[in-house]
Amino acid sequence: MDADALDRAGLSSAEVAEQTAAGRTNAFAPDSSRSAWNIVRANVFTLFNAIVFACFFVLFLVGRWQDALFGFAAFANAVIGCVQEFRAKAALDRLALLNAPSARVLRDGAEAEIAPAAVVLGDLFVLRAGDQVCADATVVESRGLQIDESMLTGESDAVEKGYGDEALSGSVVVAGGGLARVGRVGADSYANRFADEAKRFSLVASELRSSINRVLRWVGWIIGPVGLLVFNAQVMVAGGYETAFSTGAWVQAVVNTIAALTAMIPLGLVLMTSIAFAVGASKLGAKQVLVNELAAVEGLARVDIVCLDKTGTLTVGDIVFDAAHPLADAPVDAADWRSALGWYAASPDANATARAMRTGYPLDAALAPRAYIPFSSKRKWSAVSFDERPGTWVMGAPEMIFGDDAVSTGTELGRLVTSLSQTGRRTLVLARSTDSLTSEDADVEQLPIRLVPVVVLTFREQVRGDAAETLAYFRQQGVGIRIISGDNPRTVAAIARELGLDAGEGYDARFLPHDEGAMADALEQNVVFGRVTPEQKKGMVTALQSRGHTVAMTGDGVNDALAIKTADIGIAMNSGSPATKAVARLVLLDGQFSHLPDVVAEGRQVIANIERVSMLFLNKTVYATALAIIFGILILEFPFLPRQLSITDGLTIGIPAFFLALMPNAQRYVPGFLRRSLSFAVPSGLIVALGITWYTLVANGMGVSEDQLRTGATIILAIVGIWILAVLVRPLNRYKVLVVGAMFIALTVVFTVPLATEFFALVDPGEELAVALTGIVIVMIVAIEVVRLFHRRLVAKALNTGADSARSGDVNSPRPRSPAASVVVTVVAVLAYAGALLAAGLGILILLSRYEVTGDPEVRFASTIGASLLLLGLLVLSAAAGLRRGSGLARILVTIFFAALVVLNLLVLVASDRWDWGTAIAAALAAIVVVLLWTPPAAHSFGRVRDSSMLVP
Repeated sequence: MDADALDRAGLSSAEVAEQTAAGRTNAFAPDSSRSAWNIVRANVFTLFNAIVFACFFVLFLVGRWQDALFGFAAFANAVIGCVQEFRAKAALDRLALLNAPSARVLRDGAEAEIAPAAVVLGDLFVLRAGDQVCADATVVESRGLQIDESMLTGESDAVEKGYGDEALSGSVVVAGGGLARVGRVGADSYANRFADEAKRFSLVASELRSSINRVLRWVGWIIGPVGLLVFNAQVMVAGGYETAFSTGAWVQAVVNTIAALTAMIPLGLVLMTSIAFAVGASKLGAKQVLVNELAAVEGLARVDIVCLDKTGTLTVGDIVFDAAHPLADAPVDAADWRSALGWYAASPDANATARAMRTGYPLDAALAPRAYIPFSSKRKWSAVSFDERPGTWVMGAPEMIFGDDAVSTGTELGRLVTSLSQTGRRTLVLARSTDSLTSEDADVEQLPIRLVPVVVLTFREQVRGDAAETLAYFRQQGVGIRIISGDNPRTVAAIARELGLDAGEGYDARFLPHDEGAMADALEQNVVFGRVTPEQKKGMVTALQSRGHTVAMTGDGVNDALAIKTADIGIAMNSGSPATKAVARLVLLDGQFSHLPDVVAEGRQVIANIERVSMLFLNKTVYATALAIIFGILILEFPFLPRQLSITDGLTIGIPAFFLALMPNAQRYVPGFLRRSLSFAVPSGLIVALGITWYTLVANGMGVSEDQLRTGATIILAIVGIWILAVLVRPLNRYKVLVVGAMFIALTVVFTVPLATEFFALVDPGEELAVALTGIVIVMIVAIEVVRLFHRRLVAKALNTGADSARSGDVNSPRPRSPAASVVVTVVAVLAYAGALLAAGLGILILLSRYEVTGDPEVRFASTIGASLLLLGLLVLSAAAGLRRGSGLARILVTIFFAALVVLNLLVLVASDRWDWGTAIAAALAAIVVVLLWTPPAAHSFGRVRDSSMLVP
């Protein structure tokens, strides 16, 4: 049997069986990206979960289940982490470049359709239009075979394949037919090599996650020694090891130690971060953006360079007819060339370029071709003669039909083609010869003679309607743009200029240096790159990253998959290949490029809000660690039960952090999240630890009971914790007022409702201890205000702004003020602070006066009025800061709070058996402030209340 016969017969059944037995089949079952066991082990069996769950079960074993509430936070962390990674694993495991339902092969001389996995090495593919090539093969016979390799190479034009050319797996036959011998199968094929590299598991780079993990590692190094130190101190307080274990006091020592250790671990911060990511991903899902990995919500907000593929990203991938440009000296009637264009557009084998003319040039009369030379991507022209009309029409690339005349400025055709090509549009020419084609001419594909150019046709790729606006947004945000394509650089540059980019002529990537440093230099200096190979795309991303850039890469083809996987944030269009979508961090489900600003906004919200929330959690970690060390060294009993720490954790950190983490926040990303957070958390945490140590020493000197000691410590931590919360959420808006106000009220309820006080083991600390802890709280609050003052300056410098309001975007800009109005507003703000401090002081005095009265009604009245005055005074202090900024919301809040203060002070005056000048002055001050706020000239200095809402962008 000769070679031609062998090629046409394909493999025999025996040869197929032999190849199958040897394992040389196209079956490809890659290893899972990451096993389920590995995911569970990474998220559940961690050092911190071991510590937390061990503490959790120890408390259950010793019968103190009330103190084991912290275990649920660790459980939630593990669940969220597992779900997140299982989603990423599912996306990666769905990776399939080859989605052909069947493969057509010749075996034993007969054509058969088989599953792609059943293809063996040496099989003979029968290729027809619409087929996807499912294994790498070499063409052995071609009948006008054209293959679209855009998903592999980025080149949008179909490639004509002849004898000996490669047909790569993942490409699609768009025209003609042929036979191809399979040369590489399974894992060796081109598409599966892409898949194997793309499937390597990796988590998206996240500054939030890495910063939190760094804190957890720091705590991990010290938690063991600190735990031993605290346990030893608690046992010593109980009378020594022998006494503690003989009397059962070791149980309380264990509980105190667990309280100290669990407070050191910022489990809530991990949970809040995961929740913020998940909520952001859910909101983006409603906008048709699929988030394959939650941390990607943060990632795009950190990006400073976006690399864009042209086809499928900036353009929809379709060729659009632009215009016809008739030549002035063409001796042809317009109706004739319009009819010829109509026939080319309606031809059954019309390519995408010809089909684009169907709307502009419908076929108005049936024309029967006498002889026809089909279009070929090698010779780049086609020709036809009709029975009804003499002559021949030729359509194709100008330079392939007319040679140098097509680019010479000395001819009308050359001048027209050159000027049109410089705009980046594709040009074709329709020419006519008076000679008709013969069948012999068609067989040898002979170009007719005496051709005269009639009309130049221009085509362009259809640009996405949202591309220009989105690119403009990124430019405004200081994000660099790089357009990377497999197409001609001049064509890509023209599209870039159409979208408003200063693109020049484009850089031909065939001349791109291989050295990473030199490549990075070229990428820094140029915007548009054409003729880029898939391997180069990945290298270009790596080169940009080597210069410290955070890179996003968009695309839709298989050729983009490796670059998308390598980039910090990979973004795929839903119209793209399954491989690209599986490895991308984000998928634009409706293909709308305009969703990217939404993703940036969500990322900024997550980063900015988690930075604020992290200060709450890290403050707790710092003071808990400092308390554990100090109390261990000084041999003091730890002043909290775990359940009492749950009060402060929940009402001053956990619950408000949940709401604050989901607030709108448009602050730009600035590196240094952890440093800025610790710059507040460390000094404020040390203030809390030193204050509670001071209180404990004072309380021990008074000889109070354990329950009184713990209650006083819990009161201090609750008040100072809520103050830290109020400090960090400034400036206030309606949303923040609701959150902080609700926490104030909840704390009051916990400390007054009998059922709650019984569960949390809270008792009356007594008059002397109440006076002591009040003084200590005041000192701690003043110290925290000083820390916040310096911290605000540090943050303002880092963010290159001078005010909190500019950073947060929460408060409207003040209206212009006259000098008189500025003076009055300043006076009002000073009076507001003075009235608030006076009210808070009166509240403390009235609270303490309950120890001097008898009878439940009198005690209840003093407690309620005193707590209310104190609460309102603190709220006024928080709201008064907005008066100088002209916040309309601050004016409303101060008015409401001061009106309530007037009522409460009047109640105190009526209930008192003697005149109280302090109460009267406080009421008068409050009334004066309210009047001044609502009368000219101050009244016109405040913005609208709705501009202070949480909806301000």
